Amino acid sequence: MTANIIPISDWEDPSIADYTSVRERDLTGRQNKFIIEGKVTLEVALTRSRFAIESVLLNRSRASSLLPEIQTHLGDIPVYVTDQAVMDKIAGFPVHRGILACGRKPEPPPLQDWITGLDGAQTLVVAIGLSNHDNAGAIFRNCAALGADAVLLDQESCDPLYRKSIRVSAGTALWLPFHHGATPDAVFNALSTAGYHVWTLTPRDDATSLYEARRPEKLAIVLGPEGPGLTDEQIASGTAIRIPMSNEVDSLNVATSLAIALSVRFSAG
Repeated sequence: MTANIIPISDWEDPSIADYTSVRERDLTGRQNKFIIEGKVTLEVALTRSRFAIESVLLNRSRASSLLPEIQTHLGDIPVYVTDQAVMDKIAGFPVHRGILACGRKPEPPPLQDWITGLDGAQTLVVAIGLSNHDNAGAIFRNCAALGADAVLLDQESCDPLYRKSIRVSAGTALWLPFHHGATPDAVFNALSTAGYHVWTLTPRDDATSLYEARRPEKLAIVLGPEGPGLTDEQIASGTAIRIPMSNEVDSLNVATSLAIALSVRFSAG
């Protein structure tokens, strides 16, 4: 099987429309497509991704070293090859890594069906109103590193398959199970129905210290947005958990808070 190599000389060539101006109009949310950038994430996409990869766009100087692996894992999908100047014009920004790929995600299943399908999952991470793509990527990387089984993001949260989120996640967003798009109420109801004990992270003084909390067998750790955090109603929907800290700051970065909360399971075990 040989790679389907397609030379590109015109940045307006309609065959590479998926890659046009990705800086201004990321594909996430449009036709269920998304963009992968860089060698690390491409390697993950080739070997572990849950999503179909439809095409690859390479700087000509990167092609010879990457084509064998692309061919091994993806067969004869289109591999567009072009010069750096043309690639930058296509994407709308300098693509220093010289590697882009286009993937496609399926429509998500109903939330309850998705949770039921997580056979044996003991630790879920839940994001409510998470709008920062760097934090989204960091949360996935922390989950993969510290043993969370899956991630659940509500409809107000950003898509973890945004180009920058995938990159910050070191590609873990491509293989770690996640569900995105339900309302917060539906999220809390689904967790309860599935038998998860909910920890709602908050810096409030009246919350239980993370280091004094008894870890349940099935746990969902719920994170709120940077700044406002979870609402009072959402906090009351589970056990309010705080991370003790000095009085110099009032809260931690959401991804940092998650890493601490997940790591306790090992130190306490």
